[in-house]
Amino acid sequence: LAVGAIPEGLPAAVTVTLAIGVGRMARRRAIIRRLAAVETLGSTTVICSDKTGTLTENAMTVRALYCAGWRYVVDGHGYNPEGTIHLDGAPATIEAALRESLVAGALCNDASLAKAGQHWTITGDPTEAALLVAARKGGLDEHTLRALFPRQDELPFDANRQFMATAHRSDNEQIIYLKGALERLLPRCREQLDGSGRPGQLDAAAVEAVAVAYAEQGLRVLLLARRIFPANSPLTADALDGLCLIGLVGMIDPPRKAAISAIRNCHSAGIRVKMITGDHAITALAIARQIGLVAEKALTGRELAALDEAALTQAAHEVDVFARVEPEQKLRLVRALQSRGEVVAMTGDGVNDAPALKQANIGIAMGLGGTEVAKEAAAMVLTDDNFASIEAAVEEGRGVWDNLVKFITWTLPTNFGEGLVIVAAIVFGSTLPITPLQILWINMTTAVLLGMPLAFEPIEPGIMRRPPRRLDMPVLDGALIRRIVLVSFLLLAGAFGLFLRELGLGHSLAEARTVAVNVFVMVEMLYLFNCRSLTRSFWRVGLFTNLWVWGGVVIMLLLQLLLTYLPFLNAVFQTAPIGWRQWLEIVAFAWFASLVIALEKYWTVHRSST
Repeated sequence: LAVGAIPEGLPAAVTVTLAIGVGRMARRRAIIRRLAAVETLGSTTVICSDKTGTLTENAMTVRALYCAGWRYVVDGHGYNPEGTIHLDGAPATIEAALRESLVAGALCNDASLAKAGQHWTITGDPTEAALLVAARKGGLDEHTLRALFPRQDELPFDANRQFMATAHRSDNEQIIYLKGALERLLPRCREQLDGSGRPGQLDAAAVEAVAVAYAEQGLRVLLLARRIFPANSPLTADALDGLCLIGLVGMIDPPRKAAISAIRNCHSAGIRVKMITGDHAITALAIARQIGLVAEKALTGRELAALDEAALTQAAHEVDVFARVEPEQKLRLVRALQSRGEVVAMTGDGVNDAPALKQANIGIAMGLGGTEVAKEAAAMVLTDDNFASIEAAVEEGRGVWDNLVKFITWTLPTNFGEGLVIVAAIVFGSTLPITPLQILWINMTTAVLLGMPLAFEPIEPGIMRRPPRRLDMPVLDGALIRRIVLVSFLLLAGAFGLFLRELGLGHSLAEARTVAVNVFVMVEMLYLFNCRSLTRSFWRVGLFTNLWVWGGVVIMLLLQLLLTYLPFLNAVFQTAPIGWRQWLEIVAFAWFASLVIALEKYWTVHRSST
């Protein structure tokens, strides 16, 4: 009874199914680092995603410059430095404030630009690379500039400061160039370069109006500033006040077309997508609308910091766009969403993102631009940093869960049926229809040859139109339990009934047991086709969409013939050859059982749909 009731192959089958899911996800550019994440992906209800490089192409291009009250337009695309800077439709003269803007962008910069064959490649941050490209479009080469104004010191970009500063030697003085968020640097500015390139009066309101106009076009806005100190002055953040505003840079990172489609699929699947970015709130909203997020407002990191836990939980649920967010606030957002029962997937690439990635149900690190710390903390790594790969991984996760449930629904009736046969024999005082060794044969061979092919079932159509599965939902619902019980009793009726019939006809005990064993295998074989989909009939699934099933069936039939007719196996498993009449009865009952199961499935699906 113990041998029959325990599904020996289930743990191995679960592991193999998850492993196959890992392989499928890897082919779709999602590397799973923790096996359990495969199943959790199918339950994801919220995806919190970075913008740059994940929802966008990560190909920053400077489109606009604002200097000395003039608005310049920059043409070209990507990192190819071929292009022109225009003013009022004509090529602009690169001088005064415009030239100083290009110089500041090229010097306050750690990126590099190189040509490989016919393509331009970058090393470093895409935003900084875009500034180098803009400088080259203005006829300025960063290598020449760096030789003329060697760097003496720097303050690297910091998420809390939200700006970068570099110190450069020029004659007997030191020039500090800064680039960063407008709301952090504009309050530090006291003057502004005029049309002649000299410091003049700052019109902060006009600068803010231009920044808002750029942001509403979906442009990311950076402010460029400078301050001149005596030579060899120490560079500290506290000393950087009284700045001179050089200009504004507006750049765009176009949305990925694949991300737009993926977000639409996520919404159909009942998954909310939340965009978390370091950009200005207006820019974030503009990009959000371009990629298909219906967002009326964006919360900034400063606003999030002012919220208590209850208000944050409500805001995390209602708002889909978060701007100027600091890394530690990502952790608060994850916890707030999880407190409402959400299953959260969170993307990140920096060292400071690691706590949020660890806290999320599915931490997703960027494979191209992510740090090793982020990858180590994550459960999944994207090899292409593309949001569409997240959606593909969720789809695969749902498919893996489906296949696990199919295997469990297929394998449990065998064990219950074997147990029922043993109990029935004890209750009626009959000889055991199957021996423990025969039970082991059935369990081990069918689990591998018939059950395992279910792990290769393709994803069913419409899987991304279902709502997410709740984590507290049982593996088997009432309908599947009813089906398992039905199949178990059909196995009991067929195996025990034909066993008694063979004995009544005067056949040997070995022949009767051989018939019982083959009943179990043949019913499982035909039941397997019913389990290829838990809601659709097997002919609608497609007979040849999973050739592994047919391979398993053919090998299983050969093994059963060997078990029945090979003398060596007859001696080991106490079986005996049977005639064509017994085979006819076995196959007839298997087809009858399959028809009953198909009718029950049709009735269940029809009732649930109405």
